[in-house]
Amino acid sequence: MSAPPLGPAAIALRAFHVGIAVVELASLGYVWACALTRRRDRVLAIATIALALEGSALVVGRGNCPLGPLQRRLGDPVPLFELVLDPRGAKAAVPALAGLSVAGLTLAWWRPGIDDTRLNSAT
Repeated sequence: MSAPPLGPAAIALRAFHVGIAVVELASLGYVWACALTRRRDRVLAIATIALALEGSALVVGRGNCPLGPLQRRLGDPVPLFELVLDPRGAKAAVPALAGLSVAGLTLAWWRPGIDDTRLNSAT
């Protein structure tokens, strides 16, 4: 037996949620690129803010996405990570991504770095 189709509000929330996930994963990738190259720029600052907002939302949700209850009320019972991972992997994804975020941010901001604004003004 298949689940009933999602309504327009549930589809819109899922699309919004996927958009947030894409921004967060792109931010995490950029933080790690900066950590590995020791580059610091405005985009790193924006990526840091995006990850901090996501971390704050997870604290508010006590480790769960705060959009989950709204998602269920709109008739979408499947958590976002469970669309691409099995339930066990989905549950492990949040702490794994949080750890990767903390490690990447630590390396990007607390190691001696190269400030791109100084490089661009020197040429």
